[in-house]
Order: sequence, then structure tokens, then C-alpha cells
Amino acid sequence: MEKKNYYFLGIGGIGMSALARYFLHEGCRVAGYDRTESPLTRQLVAEGAEIHYEESVEAIPAAMRDAATTIVVYTPAVPTEHAEYQYFLQHGFTIEKRSQMLGHLSEGHYVMAVAGTHGKTTTSTLTAWLNLALTEGGSAFLGGISKNFESNLYLGERGNRLAVEADEFDRSFLRLQPDVAVITSADADHLDIYGTHEAVKEAFSQFVDRIKVGGALVLKQGVDVAVNNRDITLYRYAYDTPSDFYATHIRLEEGGHYRFDLVMPDRTVQDCTLGIPGWVNIENAVAAVAMCWVAARREGVAFDEERLRWGLAHFQGVKRRFEFYVNTPTQVYMDDYAHHPRELSAALTSVRGMFPGRRIMAIFQPHLYTRTRDLYREFAEALSQADEVVLLPIYPAREEPIEGVCSEMIAAEVTIPCRIVEREALAEWLREVPTDVVITFGAGNIDACCGAVAEVLSGKVLGSEPHDMKSE
Repeated sequence: MEKKNYYFLGIGGIGMSALARYFLHEGCRVAGYDRTESPLTRQLVAEGAEIHYEESVEAIPAAMRDAATTIVVYTPAVPTEHAEYQYFLQHGFTIEKRSQMLGHLSEGHYVMAVAGTHGKTTTSTLTAWLNLALTEGGSAFLGGISKNFESNLYLGERGNRLAVEADEFDRSFLRLQPDVAVITSADADHLDIYGTHEAVKEAFSQFVDRIKVGGALVLKQGVDVAVNNRDITLYRYAYDTPSDFYATHIRLEEGGHYRFDLVMPDRTVQDCTLGIPGWVNIENAVAAVAMCWVAARREGVAFDEERLRWGLAHFQGVKRRFEFYVNTPTQVYMDDYAHHPRELSAALTSVRGMFPGRRIMAIFQPHLYTRTRDLYREFAEALSQADEVVLLPIYPAREEPIEGVCSEMIAAEVTIPCRIVEREALAEWLREVPTDVVITFGAGNIDACCGAVAEVLSGKVLGSEPHDMKSE
């Protein structure tokens, strides 16, 4: 890209901010708009970006108003009627979607893409970390903040492996041409874009078609996606079901961590541990290891088992994915980004396995009116795996309210005690009620509560005894 100015519409998004960071790293001038200030936007400003939060053509920096020197990158979450988008459109600027720009930047790399309606952020982040552990190199554009890299962007100095999250929203992943890809899931989601579950699965099949000749697909066992690309090698993976890649001899250890053996087509790597808890993350680890195994075979290099064990054990995870704030015998509090019924179900079954016999309170902020409308029964079924449910009002994100669609739709279908609490009142409400294991879920702004919730629940630890919730 020869132009030196990059303007981002929706710069605070997790994927957009990674691109903005890349161009800042390359010495380009970066500016942008977002609806609200956030920790991500504040970090970008500290790194040199110019950001404003009012929809205003006048707020666009003067240097960014020259179509000859500026490229505009936007996220589909920003509506096309946005005043700044219309200004750039009418004045002949080069305007590209985030996915288009990521496609450009991936050219010349060995692209390791992780797709799926859930699980892709942890899997792609672990892939990037394992690339570094195994090869001392690799780069990554990530859909979350890696705790190992302390960023959603990593630019390694060696090798051409590039780990990316392949987002199905707005069919963005069809801009990529992976060398190896993982598909973790293909559930009904983004039905406001796709209309039907069949259309979702068809898009994933089209994504498979884009894998390069001689490449590979690592597909989760049981995922219903048509594989019509005859120029690739197909592998299957699973949590513990015999496949090309799977885990066996899985043992639960203290704090919800696991020890396990990793089975691959040519070997079994024994006594692996993962640095983050939860059985679902073992499944993610199997997928990430499979991609690295495929890459090693393509490069003709040895697969170093000791480096692999070290990388798995030292993986710190992703912010807002099974992120612990409090973990004591009397109080546990963790936060997770889950916002789809399958994600909620997987997370809750993992937590149940980590803390057997404890009482689990699931606090969920639904994300999008359309998703709530389409999946409210499935949300209720997943949440009913907890012992108590607290719902926050729907976070609208890019949407306008839909009449009659509200959190009460989910609450009416939940089969265990359930109530609705305003986000601003959540921490103080928790101060007054019995708590044991508390998990906040959602992709909206529920994470703004995490600090206050952690402070309240930490305050209950000192001098407290385990609360016998079973007798209530």
C-alpha cells in the first residue's frame, strides 16, 4: 500500500484496531472515528492515532481529506449512511472493508486462518503463540487481546506464518485465501445477514473453496459444512473423539486446568498441560496444534514436542475469554465474551466441570436485537445449565430496537431462577445477594462492570465461609 494516511471508520473495533496498529507500526498516519471511547481507543491514541467520537465531517483531520494520499477502511458495523462514509464516497476516496485490507496484508504470507461461529479467537491466538514457541517467529492479526502479546497484533521478525481470525460476519472471510484453515463451528448466527442457517453453512463451504491448492482444512468432527475443494487435504479434529487430531487421557487438575495427551496422525505427545482452564480450551488447543503440525509438514521442519509442551503450558489466553478476576474456595468470578447459545453452553459445561458442587450464577447481556429474536429459546436452554440466571437489557451495537424484542423473552423460557438487572446496578445488587461462582457473559459493554463486580466479590472473600447454596 503506497498511501501513507489511513482513516478508520469504527477504529475501536477489535479487528479494526489491529489494522490501525499495523499501519502505526509502519510509520503511517492513522486517524479514525468510533461511537464511544474505550480502553482500545485510548491505547491507540497513546500509540499515535487521532480519534474522535462525534459523527462529523469537520472532525476528520485536514490531512485525511486528500483522496490522493488517504485510504479509508471501514467495518460493516458502520452504516453506509454515516456522514463521514458518505463524504469519502462522494469525494472519490479509496474505501475498503476491514476484510479487504486484511486480505491485502496477508499476501505473501503462509496464512493460517481460523473460522467458526465460536472458538476462533482463542484458537487463532493460541496458533500465533505456538508459532512463536515452535519457530521463534510468525505474525498475527487477532480478534482479541492476547495476554501473551498484550495486543491484538503481533509482528514477528522471523518466518512468514500469519495467524488470522476469519470472521463470517458480512461474509468477510471470503476475502482471505488461506494456506491452512480451521473451522470450529458453523452454527446459526448472524441471521440478520444470512437469513437462514443453510446460507451460513453455504458461506463456510465457500470459505473452504478459497483454501489454496495444496493447502489443508482442519474441520471439527461433526460440523456440517460441505467440502467441495478437491485440491486440499482434509483433516478432522475433536475434543476426545478419535480423529486425526484429538486429546486423550484427560485429567482434571487444581484450578480447573487439565493434563492430557495429544494424538496426531504421526505421533502422540504425552503429558501436555494448557495454561488456561476449561475443557473447551483443550478442544481449541487441539485445533491450533493441528494447524502448526500442517505448517511444519509444509515447511519440512521437525515438530519439536518439548517446545510444544512449553508453548501450551505458558499460554495465558485472551482477555474476556475465561478471564478470572477472583478464584478462591469461597468466591469465584470470571468474565467471558460468549454471546451465542453454543458458546454459553460450552462455557457453562466447562465451568461445571471445573467447580463441581458449586452454585453457578450466569449473568448475561444479550448482544443484538436480531440475535435475541432469532435465538431466545436457545439462549434460555443454554443458560438454564447454571443454577441462577441474571439478564441485563439487550446491547444494541449497530442495531435499532425491534418492537417486542427484549431480555424478558429469554427470561420467560429459562427453567431456573432468573431476574433482570440494569447494568449500572449490577455490582451493588451482587453485594446484597449470596454468591459462589459468578460468570458474566456478553459481547457488548458488560465488561465495563468487571472491575466493580470483582471489587464487590473480592470483598466477600475476607472472613467468609463457603456458602451452602444447595440447601436454599
